[in-house]
Amino acid sequence: MPEVHRGSCLCGQVAYLVRGPLRPVVACHCGQCRKTSGHHVAATSAPRGAVEISGEPCWYESSRTARRGFCDTCGSNLFWDGPGENLSIFAGTLDNPTGLELAGHIFCADKGDYYEIADGLPKAEGRDPKLTTMILKEQ
Repeated sequence: MPEVHRGSCLCGQVAYLVRGPLRPVVACHCGQCRKTSGHHVAATSAPRGAVEISGEPCWYESSRTARRGFCDTCGSNLFWDGPGENLSIFAGTLDNPTGLELAGHIFCADKGDYYEIADGLPKAEGRDPKLTTMILKEQ
């Protein structure tokens, strides 16, 4: 039986179901993630075809190559959709238990000056294709 993960926004207007494994969580410290979340973003991902969304997320085109999905009622940040075959899912919107672990940090050169990254996990100054595309479990 395949893995199934569920999640939603705070008010429940937008919910989603993921059939299959999720990528380990990656913390993104880029300026856009910091501005949209108030800190850094912790996200997992799954192939777009494995994600079923119910409700209507609002999409904001945050750059020429990416958009961010959120609930227009409660404001919950839910998704980051950019190039590649995966849809990024904000890990805090998943229902527990997730079985996920933090794998590393990206865009560390852009992090806020008020905190340090001292967990010993891999850190990349910018994008890291190894961290952001891996799905470790068999589908």
